[in-house]
Amino acid sequence: MTKTAETSRIEPGTGAAPAAPPSLLQALQPEGWPQPRGYANGMAGRGRMALTGGQIGWTPDGKFSDVFVEQVRQTLENVVAVVRAAGGGPEHIARLTWYVTDMEAYRNCLKDLGPAYRSVMGRNFPAMAVVQVLSLVEPEAMVEIEGTAILPE
Repeated sequence: MTKTAETSRIEPGTGAAPAAPPSLLQALQPEGWPQPRGYANGMAGRGRMALTGGQIGWTPDGKFSDVFVEQVRQTLENVVAVVRAAGGGPEHIARLTWYVTDMEAYRNCLKDLGPAYRSVMGRNFPAMAVVQVLSLVEPEAMVEIEGTAILPE
């Protein structure tokens, strides 16, 4: 059984989701599996692929927040900026791989992480993996995220 991914984006500060084009992505949910929370077990789609390199939580001027959730939000904004350069948006992102330097920091901020995630990604919940790594190339980076988007032809 499959379902279409929810893809509306919440406008920061308004709580309202503007009309977004429907995603051509389809969430994959094997029959009998528990419903995932905040991600999809898999995604399928047709179109042109856009792949992001590992993005980190620095601003365009190279500055980092020292708050984990803020770095995640900025990292997601950077992933979406690359996808937008290819003509897409968050609703086209089919997969995210997160690399975090502190899994406990990730687990301890889930309550705050959800709203930060939705402020950038809306209600698009692609296939995701979160992996703890020893360190990242930039010493201040706490998270790095790679994305795969499937854009309409």
